[in-house]
Amino acid sequence: MKADGQVPRTVVQRGLYYDELDVGVVYSHRPGRTITEADNVLFTTMTMNTQALHLDAAWSGAQPFGQRLVNSMLTLATVVGQSVSQLTQGTIVAQLGLTDVSFPKPVFHGDTLYTDTEITGKRLSESRPGQGLVTMKHTGRNQDGDVVALVSRTVLMWTKQAHGEGKGVHD
Repeated sequence: MKADGQVPRTVVQRGLYYDELDVGVVYSHRPGRTITEADNVLFTTMTMNTQALHLDAAWSGAQPFGQRLVNSMLTLATVVGQSVSQLTQGTIVAQLGLTDVSFPKPVFHGDTLYTDTEITGKRLSESRPGQGLVTMKHTGRNQDGDVVALVSRTVLMWTKQAHGEGKGVHD
């Protein structure tokens, strides 16, 4: 409470509701995320992926890229994750699917990922009043602007009226 007896206005960070998303709009998610060797080794071992391309520097050095590659699932998780605070934090009901996943160029230790998301489609749910399906295309780029990841994602989102602003659901 303020000295004058007034309760301060509180703003809770959230993503956007179904109603606030427009097809064709591109959202740029910043800051970027620099992927370290520790990130890659931890993620790779935590997920039980024993691929030598991610873990064995000597062996990977003799392979076509001449060094270890960042685990593509870490790249995918980071690209999708970078969109959460701006688009789906507290406004998503469920992630329904990922399609058309590709990795046109590799990610290496020390690369910084930046993600842009285009809203590619939306429709109100016929079976779940107050919710709508949103499709989006995430494009991940490295610090040089090279596309390193592409993925289409479908999520079920709350409408603003049905969910009510400020109620907490986490993505």
